Amino acid sequence: MFDPFIAPSGTLLGLLQRGRGDGTLHALAAPRPEALAALNHCVVSDPRHDWQVENRSLYYARLYLDLDGGIEEIERHLGDPDDHTDTDDSRTGLALSVLGHLASYGRDDALALLRRYAATGANWAWALDELALRDDDAGLRSLALPVLGRFPATEEGTAALAAAVRDSFEPRPWRLWADDPREAVGARVRAATEQGSFDRWQRQMRSGGPRPGWSVEAVFDWAQQALERGSALHVPAARCLSAVAGPEDRSQILLAARDGSEGARCAALHYLAEAADPAVLDLIETAATGPARTVADAAVAAFERMTGDEAVERARRWARRPDALGASAAGILACRGTAQDAPQVLGALREAVRGDGPDAPRLWCLVDGAGRLGIGCAAPVLRHIYRETSSSHLRGRTARALAATDPSFPTGFAVECLWDCEETTREVAALHAETGDIRVAERLRRLAADPAEEAEVQTAVRSRIGPDAPAL
Repeated sequence: MFDPFIAPSGTLLGLLQRGRGDGTLHALAAPRPEALAALNHCVVSDPRHDWQVENRSLYYARLYLDLDGGIEEIERHLGDPDDHTDTDDSRTGLALSVLGHLASYGRDDALALLRRYAATGANWAWALDELALRDDDAGLRSLALPVLGRFPATEEGTAALAAAVRDSFEPRPWRLWADDPREAVGARVRAATEQGSFDRWQRQMRSGGPRPGWSVEAVFDWAQQALERGSALHVPAARCLSAVAGPEDRSQILLAARDGSEGARCAALHYLAEAADPAVLDLIETAATGPARTVADAAVAAFERMTGDEAVERARRWARRPDALGASAAGILACRGTAQDAPQVLGALREAVRGDGPDAPRLWCLVDGAGRLGIGCAAPVLRHIYRETSSSHLRGRTARALAATDPSFPTGFAVECLWDCEETTREVAALHAETGDIRVAERLRRLAADPAEEAEVQTAVRSRIGPDAPAL
């Protein structure tokens, strides 16, 4: 999936794309047509950089309810001719998930649209999974013939049906259809279920691919051959070395880490790092500054997997380096350093934002480290990351860090976090938001009563409004 265009954070569209709590608050204050236009844009043009881990569907569904918004734009998007040419889940997945949440809130129009799409749409399996959680038995039984009609009674169609049953996330529809007395429904689904179980057993019994021989040299050859095929198997090769190498092989492995083929060097560095060999840190430094990019990347990755005190001490020396090894060292200090490392973590945090912006991958561990070490003077840069990042997961981590470093958090960002798209961020807000704000008290009560809210969030809410909590 291509990177989506994200509007500036100060606009309504930018706030909604990021899933920020202020997006909901601004949408409710904006003219309704403008708010619905921005909301529809987000739902039909998924703004997430990683749609498999970032949440938006419940956030957008709740806003549809608050705005009393129709689903005409979603219906138009699902019925677009592109649906049968661009079949990537990311094109329709968000819209289908929003419809699922709307259906759970009692929106019959959303339930009906999900049923129609499950019968005719390209991403029917996703729609069926949404219906499996929300529809009644009669509604699901009505879809048996349309769904099974997608699979012709041929060898290829039978195999495809078995794979669909085997790989489904929600088995409820298939179990209902297996009990159908009609030969064209019940018998086909039962046969597909049996075939899917047999296929799964066969996959477990089959060899997973080529395996290295039972010697150190054979493992190195295997790692190099894999690299030449375009597969980086350094870590599996290191595990194989752990099984076959003995103390007498150390010199051979050290030689491979210095002068071997690229695959052998990568495997040897990972093995030596896992074993905490006293020579590995010098080897990592040499490899990280060498001309071979694959080896340099493997050296940095091996260093990041080390957990001993020696790695932390070396990270203190390397953290000021202006290269990938320096960035990795700063991350190790953020994760495992002590109070003495706070200045280096803060410096790395500022440099990452200046150099790579608020979505830099290395910010994740640095933000966590700022919170873990309680670096109070990191609050301004953390607030900048919170406002500007397009990653709702990074924003949630930043909120947690602000809760530990910024005295203004309970009366500031914590309030808007109660409307955030990520449940972990709402949980942080429920624990810290200042209840003197009337919006906070009302929002906590609403979250406590919402059956769609996550259990962890409601537990945090109850800690603030339960019988032993201060009165709101």
